Amino acid sequence: MTQLASAKFWVPLLLITCLTMTQPLLADENYELIDWVDLMPDDDLEALMNPPEYLDEIEDGSMEDQISSQLLGALENSADDRYQQALTSAKVKPEYDQRPIRLPGFIVPVEMNEEQLVTEFFLVPFFGACIHYPPPPPNQIIYVTSKEGVAQQNLYDPYWVEGTLTTTITENEVAVSAYSMAADNIELYEEE
Repeated sequence: MTQLASAKFWVPLLLITCLTMTQPLLADENYELIDWVDLMPDDDLEALMNPPEYLDEIEDGSMEDQISSQLLGALENSADDRYQQALTSAKVKPEYDQRPIRLPGFIVPVEMNEEQLVTEFFLVPFFGACIHYPPPPPNQIIYVTSKEGVAQQNLYDPYWVEGTLTTTITENEVAVSAYSMAADNIELYEEE
């Protein structure tokens, strides 16, 4: 093989190899890094940031602070209490429908495959969400599916999840989510 023929073979092969190896690096630029509050409509966020006065009167750890008392209090207060509505809001931001995003969160497993990899889960903003009552609002929960699955070692480990977000409501015995995502990439969280 002559040097010219050899170069014609190796140059394209090296170019393809370089492009293939850098593709994961380029893929990260295709996802918009967002925060959890970005998924919450402004009026819900405003309501949660300004809780009603009756909550200030409840002493931490008191009987009124118990879940059953909170539910009773919620029923006693007006059904149009914006704070209570925001706590259970499934309202979404339509501009995030079909948008590729990158978001950190905690995995609440829903389904595992035969290799014990988590293939369906809820992504939530804080550890223990959905396990402890009350869960976050549905617009703060994302139902995620993953073809490859993820080997979750610890429930308290946060993950970065990348994929295309949709505004689809999913409900099961664990939680209700106002967003869904088919994950393209899942990795342990590291500060960026």
